[in-house]
Amino acid sequence: MKKILITALIIVSAISINYSQSYKTALGVRGGTFNGLTLKHFLGSNTAVEGILSTRWNGFKFTGLYELNNNTGTEGLDWYYGVGAHVGFWNGDHVAWGASGKDYTVIGVDGIIGLEYTFNEFPINLSLDWKPVFDLVGNTGFGGDGFALSVRYTWK
Repeated sequence: MKKILITALIIVSAISINYSQSYKTALGVRGGTFNGLTLKHFLGSNTAVEGILSTRWNGFKFTGLYELNNNTGTEGLDWYYGVGAHVGFWNGDHVAWGASGKDYTVIGVDGIIGLEYTFNEFPINLSLDWKPVFDLVGNTGFGGDGFALSVRYTWK
């Protein structure tokens, strides 16, 4: 029984090492309803933080996310989900929901779920995700239009 347990532990360890993330840090562009820059950094084998600086409506928003990454069983292809928060700044002249001449600060919480593929041949990572938000301060309410494609340069 002891030999079976030790053998099983070795196999699980080997699989976990094989499925570890293929990069440590990635920097790139994010295109979607909010366009901008994205920086993702792994804290461990499956936990990461991501910062997104995005623009929309002649304003900008900063988002910080904590993400859990999981292997799909296909080399280079992972899926991830996470939570975070954002703060954004807009002028009411440029948003449909704003009053003309009024500046808005929006603070809220974010979720994220997506797929990413990291190439073995060159240091590029592609991700496709959905990032819904719920604004708590400013223009309060739910925003579900946060779909994006990101292209990042990776470092080991």
